Amino acid sequence: MRPTLTVARECLGNKLVRIESDGRRTSGTITEVECYIGEIDLACHASVGITERTKTLYDGPGTLYIYLIYGMHWMLNLVTESKGFPAAILIRSLFPRTGINVMQERRNKSVSDLTNGPAKIAQAFGINNTWNGYNTCAPDSKLFIEHDQFGGNMETVYKPRKGIHNIPEPWCSMPWNLSTQIKSSKEVYI
Repeated sequence: MRPTLTVARECLGNKLVRIESDGRRTSGTITEVECYIGEIDLACHASVGITERTKTLYDGPGTLYIYLIYGMHWMLNLVTESKGFPAAILIRSLFPRTGINVMQERRNKSVSDLTNGPAKIAQAFGINNTWNGYNTCAPDSKLFIEHDQFGGNMETVYKPRKGIHNIPEPWCSMPWNLSTQIKSSKEVYI
């Protein structure tokens, strides 16, 4: 267990990996995340306390918190802190690495439009509510974070979180959206 902002920084430049049912890997380098920390954070779903929807946020670190937004888009979040303290990072953007053809089959989009948004990531990786509560730290996990050899030496940019303009200050302006850029080259597509 580490603080959410630390986990967020450490996730940038590493890969989100899914082992598909046929054993192939679908992966992408994480380029943007967003932090939601505790019941006092009015932008965090846990600001209303434990509910049927938010109870997974109170699980241990490495648990997936998956929820539906606008009645049609799944959001992929990784619980970050100790069991009982609701905090998570929303994975907002990835640079596709492996299994690109699988992602394209799921999304029917070009590579540049596969994983450049949180709902797109969930669709490209085949993530839905059945993954809610999944333990990404289990030894046999089929979805996990992995070191990316192409992701080192990146500068982290901190900005206010996106899409929460109706949340009061100071929560609306907290610089808890973290991003970085990956240089595109032919070598990175595996």
